[in-house]
Amino acid sequence: MSFEVSPLVAEGRKIVTSYGDGLFRFGEEVVTGSVLLFPKNVYAWPYASVDQIDLDAFARVVEESEEIDILLLGMGKTMKPLPAEWRIALRKHGVVIEPMDTGAACRTYNVLVSEARRVAAALIAV
Repeated sequence: MSFEVSPLVAEGRKIVTSYGDGLFRFGEEVVTGSVLLFPKNVYAWPYASVDQIDLDAFARVVEESEEIDILLLGMGKTMKPLPAEWRIALRKHGVVIEPMDTGAACRTYNVLVSEARRVAAALIAV
């Protein structure tokens, strides 16, 4: 099942136009599997579940932390508590991590990008 999302954003910004069936669409661009999403770039992210994630999974977020205030973590279809060490490690770089299911993360990301907020998203494919 695929879900469409359609906000208005500045040209050149990546937005999620749909997700589901194990992939994400960003306009004409399609990425299969999980992704790390920034306003101007999208990267494949090799994690199929939250249980596979460790601090190293956020290395690119740390690299780009000067451009990010909020990291939305789309945890798939269900949520779990985040390890405190993730929050602490990202906070040291000025990034607040916000967990939610992947659908909510896609919609929230699009709204924040449309408001020109400094946001990124780590999205587990559903």
